[in-house]
Amino acid sequence: MDTQIAIHPSELVGWAGRPILMDTAHQHDDLEINFVAEGGTMLYLFGGEPVEIAPGSVAAFWAAVPHQLVANTVTRAHWVHVPFATFLGWGLPAALVGRLLSGKPLIAPPSAAMPSDPANFTQWAADLAGGQPERRRILLLEVEARVRRLALDAPGEPSPPYTGGDPALRHVVAMVRHLAEHFREPLTVAEVAAAANLHPNYAMAHFRKVVRTTIWDYLLGCRLAEGRRLLITTDLPIADVAAESGFSSVSRFYAAFKAECGLPPAAYRRRHR
Repeated sequence: MDTQIAIHPSELVGWAGRPILMDTAHQHDDLEINFVAEGGTMLYLFGGEPVEIAPGSVAAFWAAVPHQLVANTVTRAHWVHVPFATFLGWGLPAALVGRLLSGKPLIAPPSAAMPSDPANFTQWAADLAGGQPERRRILLLEVEARVRRLALDAPGEPSPPYTGGDPALRHVVAMVRHLAEHFREPLTVAEVAAAANLHPNYAMAHFRKVVRTTIWDYLLGCRLAEGRRLLITTDLPIADVAAESGFSSVSRFYAAFKAECGLPPAAYRRRHR
């Protein structure tokens, strides 16, 4: 069955099915783990980069970074979402946590697939559906171990440039990459459009058609993800977090952050620190 469900960041959830393309870029404050069980590949736009997950691959990423499934030939995939506080409580190596929070997903190539992955992901979905506390505790231990192994197998190099045959997607990848690289700066539509060699009016229409949101909403998502990261990983004052994230004023940062995360920046920092 085609799969796209609502995500509640405070919950440990897992499910399986045929992925469907996302209506717009998603953000939810947890660790998302994907496993491609059957079929072809899933192509995400993730934090400004195209990220392809191949058959047999396992991927993990911080889902507060804007991400959107834009192409798919997978017939069955598994997902597990681990609450952010649980993920931080694992005490993973600082370099690994820093990599994930900076928006770099962990993706193990199919050659590093574990023979036990299909059975494990199936078992985890069953354990979560069953609702038995002890099974959930065991599941979390096993998922943590899988993420630690994934960190050993995932290459450290950045994703290669997207060279797919879809020119529309190439244009959008160029604009999304520009937004991800320059979101801290004052930006204009003309500057974003120029990254894809498009007229601003055509760029806005093209962006909305493919990503299904506006350039400005996507830019806001990039800035909020950086705000979350800085609140968790630094002791910067809130005003400095706002400025470093690209917001023109503290009041705009507060309003956008509370609307997206449900609580003010200081409360978010206390919860996760």
